[in-house]
Amino acid sequence: METAARLLAEEGPKALSTRRLAAEVGTSTMAVYTHFGGKGDLVRAMVREGFSYLNRSLTEVRESEDPVADVAVLGWAYRRNALEHRNLYNVMFGGSVLGSFSLADEDRQHGRYTLETLVHAVARCMETGRLRPGDPQSVAHQLWIALHGLVTLELGGYLIPPNDADTCFEAQVAGLLMGAGADPARTLASLEGARERRT
Repeated sequence: METAARLLAEEGPKALSTRRLAAEVGTSTMAVYTHFGGKGDLVRAMVREGFSYLNRSLTEVRESEDPVADVAVLGWAYRRNALEHRNLYNVMFGGSVLGSFSLADEDRQHGRYTLETLVHAVARCMETGRLRPGDPQSVAHQLWIALHGLVTLELGGYLIPPNDADTCFEAQVAGLLMGAGADPARTLASLEGARERRT
């Protein structure tokens, strides 16, 4: 699936033939059909694999006594996953030129389960008084939407010093959390702690 995503990213949908993919990974075309059925099934499998990687990255973040820091560490994990699996990331969100392999609504909504870890962290922020009471789903979505934009620019190479991705990420997370009621001084301290925990 990583190879298929790379072919899509580098050469477009015409490169995603069963014969070409089989040759790239050193197997037979029958093996590709056995595992995926057709090209549409392969694209759907790439979407699911990409979200599986993302979910693994997020669920590996250990809960700490500082839920604000946990939110930031989840952001670092999201970014790291996108950088490590950039081609799958583009397929997951329809960023690759998919041609006739357009994602269905079911494919686009499939990965929403990966948000639950962030929703839980935001809810803990609210429960502990670090954020004002509200809808954790809404705040988590705002964080996700903003981070997705940053990651898209980061993958495209648009964020350079002095406004590099790390600098923009911390400012973005701090601003969003403060907008949701986080104390500025405590938030900056939490971000410093999160920086030490990132991998």
